[in-house]
Amino acid sequence: MFQKLMTGALIAGGAAGVLAAFLHFAFVQNYILLGERYEFGDVVHFQTTPAETHAHEAPGATAPVAEAGAHDHSRTAPSAESDLSRDALTVAFTVVLYAAYAMLLFAAFGLASQFGVTIGTTQGALWGLAGFAAFQLAPAMGLPPELPGTVAADLSARQVWWWGTVFATGLGIAMIAYGQSLVLALVGAAVLAAPHVIGAPHLDEYFSYAPAEVGAAFSARVLGVGLLVWVFMGAVAGRHWSRSLAS
Repeated sequence: MFQKLMTGALIAGGAAGVLAAFLHFAFVQNYILLGERYEFGDVVHFQTTPAETHAHEAPGATAPVAEAGAHDHSRTAPSAESDLSRDALTVAFTVVLYAAYAMLLFAAFGLASQFGVTIGTTQGALWGLAGFAAFQLAPAMGLPPELPGTVAADLSARQVWWWGTVFATGLGIAMIAYGQSLVLALVGAAVLAAPHVIGAPHLDEYFSYAPAEVGAAFSARVLGVGLLVWVFMGAVAGRHWSRSLAS
C-alpha cells in the first residue's frame, strides 16, 4: 500500500511539475527575464532627463523607459546553451518541488482518513485549492512573489513568517472545514488571520529596479499558475488515492 501511495504522489507531483513548468515558460518567464534586464541596467525605469523637460511639465518629470545598454559594454548576451541549461534546471526544480508538495498532500490524505474523511477526485481538487491557499496565496498577502533585483527584509525573518503563515493557514482551513462547531470555526478564522495581524517583515522603504506594473503582473501570473497547478495536482492525487484504497 505504501509503495502504491508513494507512486501516486510521484505521479501526481511529476505531472503537476511538468504542467507548472509549461505554464511558467508560457506566462511567467518573460517577466523574470525583463526583471533581470532592469536589475542589470539593460533597461532603466523613470530615467530623469532634465534637458527634455518642457516648460509645461512639472520639475522632475520623468522620461519614458529608456534603453541603457549603450552605457555598459562589458555585458554579453547569454548563449543559447546557457538558456537551455537554465530552462532544464527550471523544469527539474519545478518537478521536484511539486513532487514534494504531492507527498505532503498524500500525508494529509492519510491523516484525514484516520478521522473518516473520504478523498476522491473532487475532494482532492478542493484539498489542492487549500494547499494553494496555504503555500502560496496566504504567504503572498504579506510577501508577494518578487522580481529579480527586489530588495527585501532579512531572509531569516521572512522564512520564519512564511512557514508560520503556511502552518497557520493549513490549520485554520482544517478547523473551519472539519471542526463541526461554530467555536472551532471561529478559532480557525482567528488562526488564519494571526500571521497577517502580526505582519510580514518589511523594510521601511521600497526598492525595486523594475516598474511596479511589471512586478504586479509577475505576482499575479505566479499566483494564477499556482492556482491551476495545485487544483490539478489535488484532483490527480485524490483520484489515485481513491483507486489505491479500492484496489
